[in-house]
Amino acid sequence: MDIIISNASGKPIYEQITAQVKNLIIANQLHEGESLPSLRLLAKELRISVITTKRAYDDLERDGFIETVAGKGCFVARRDTSLIREEQMKKVEQVMQEAIDIAQASAISCEELVQVLQLLYKGE
Repeated sequence: MDIIISNASGKPIYEQITAQVKNLIIANQLHEGESLPSLRLLAKELRISVITTKRAYDDLERDGFIETVAGKGCFVARRDTSLIREEQMKKVEQVMQEAIDIAQASAISCEELVQVLQLLYKGE
């Protein structure tokens, strides 16, 4: 499992780990039932605190992406398509909000923005 963290990022390290693991699961690069590195191993590989990796794994479990089995470790949870769709929708909303902010700063109307979106969506 390749996870790259950046200390220069404004995002906390545990959020970077959480986002990257979610992306690997959504992209089907991590499969249902596949084991994740132990907390200690991941912390050692990334040269971070075990507390940070625990926070990331706790968030992933809370969000339904992984399951923890006592004495066995953490595993990718059963694929829930509604959960994955919700995560993808969040990403779309973030990107669209950025587009809206740019459009508003550039005096581009909502109607013009919708037209551009429709053209891009249709692949024109």
